[in-house]
Amino acid sequence: MRRLSRGFTLIELLVAIAVMALMALLSWRGLDGMSRAQNQLQTHADDALALQVGLSQWRSDLDAMTELRGTPALDWDGRVLRITRTHALREPVRLQVVAWTLRGQGINSTWVRWQSPPLSLRSEWANAWSRAQTWGQTPSEAERGNEVNVRTLSQWQIFFYRGGAWTNPLSSEGTPTTPTTPATPAAPPIPNAPPLVSTPSTPDGIRLVLDLSGGQSLTGKISLDWVKPTLTGNVP
Repeated sequence: MRRLSRGFTLIELLVAIAVMALMALLSWRGLDGMSRAQNQLQTHADDALALQVGLSQWRSDLDAMTELRGTPALDWDGRVLRITRTHALREPVRLQVVAWTLRGQGINSTWVRWQSPPLSLRSEWANAWSRAQTWGQTPSEAERGNEVNVRTLSQWQIFFYRGGAWTNPLSSEGTPTTPTTPATPAAPPIPNAPPLVSTPSTPDGIRLVLDLSGGQSLTGKISLDWVKPTLTGNVP
């Protein structure tokens, strides 16, 4: 017997096309959602890594903080934190001035770090110390070449630990009581200078409080405490 064969009707074909289109749409939305989630995770990871690197550099600068007799190791004027630290090369003994500041206003401010080249003479240190102060207020194009943008912040705060309590560095409690002898440009090179010493001008601890801006993947406040390596006892 002859078999009768027939194809799909127009309605069946339209229904099949509609189902395939719906499945393609759902698949595309699923892939788009996965791509967005992956991008968000990557952005979050990059933001966390940048913050981690910045905090690690902050701690490294404080760990390497040092001073010669009559040479301040640390200064905070409410806007710029200047640090005298040992350079990583250390052969011969060299110093380096680094500075941290928050540039801008509001949630789009940028946490910035500046550093000088290795220093071998007290006159070079004095010049770099002054340049760091100027950089924090009105940076020139040349000085911007020595800076690195760390992260976007909305605010930062610094506290010093002295006398068994955390205090505002600009308050009377946070001001060192023992003056130091100012350095003179005519002093000998750093390798022949008096040995490195620790003076009361250096606080026992430094607390950094960062207010992360709302425009980033990481938000909220983060606090990091640094304690002088030679300090004994408990710091709350």
